[in-house]
Amino acid sequence: MDISLIMHAAEVTDRAARACLGFIGRGDKNAADGAATDAMRAAFNHVPISGVVVIGEGEMDEAPMLYIGEEVGAGGEAVDIAVDPLEGTNLCAKNGPGSMTTLAMAPRGSLLHAPDMYMDKIAIGPGYKDNIIDLDATPAENIIALAKEKNVSPEEINVCMLDRSRHQDIVNSVRSVGAKISFITDGDVGGVINTAEAYTGIDIYIGRGGAPEGVLSAAALKAVGGQMQGRLFYEEDGDYARAEKLGITDHKKKYYLNDMVQKDAIFAATGVTCGNMTSGLIGEGKGYKTETFVADSMTGKIRRIIARA
Repeated sequence: MDISLIMHAAEVTDRAARACLGFIGRGDKNAADGAATDAMRAAFNHVPISGVVVIGEGEMDEAPMLYIGEEVGAGGEAVDIAVDPLEGTNLCAKNGPGSMTTLAMAPRGSLLHAPDMYMDKIAIGPGYKDNIIDLDATPAENIIALAKEKNVSPEEINVCMLDRSRHQDIVNSVRSVGAKISFITDGDVGGVINTAEAYTGIDIYIGRGGAPEGVLSAAALKAVGGQMQGRLFYEEDGDYARAEKLGITDHKKKYYLNDMVQKDAIFAATGVTCGNMTSGLIGEGKGYKTETFVADSMTGKIRRIIARA
């Protein structure tokens, strides 16, 4: 992909984040999400791409814009687009940590078209030999393997997961080897990406979250060289139809990082509320200050862009 798209991606998430300023802590998650979506969609009009939304706000009849299959961009390189205009809508509404605007971009046909359902996930950051983690192993076994690779005891491994009752078996397995758990209330894209930067203290992400968010997370890890595996979780009969509509017929398939993101990827996220990855949106008089995290697999670089206006 054209390297100039890195800065365009950052501008798109920045504009979406700025639109949320008046909604932080005001209790209306839908209004915040709507404002971010409107701003993100408008920002795409200035990006030199011929983009197709493959991960978005829902089907055409569910979402007025940034719906799956929508074409975006001003014309140019053919790319797949994955977006979550406001990751952590509840976090924004409650002024909790880690809400952000996110997008991923990759060459046309290279992003997994994940249905709107759950995905079981496991992820670690860069710097490890291949196949350290395995979705089919127990959490305890994965922690022991990672601890051995890091040359530390399992008690020093910090696991990130969503705070959900469905994760109790994972919690029990993690604690059986003495590892730590950092629970998050929402926003598992950020949870996965936390594994990519040492300063967060997060070593591994384990748990069940949204499949579309899994693809966004995979794009971020692709850009920085991490590892991730996922498998769709079929909670109800309608999930099978959703998956098959997108061409998925192997319902037990274990997706590796390169299955979810097959070619180079750009990932961008701008903080709305302060989190591990970015500082939050700050109003400065009549202006604002934002911080955007951008990573790409073409250069392997992570950039942090501070913008004021």
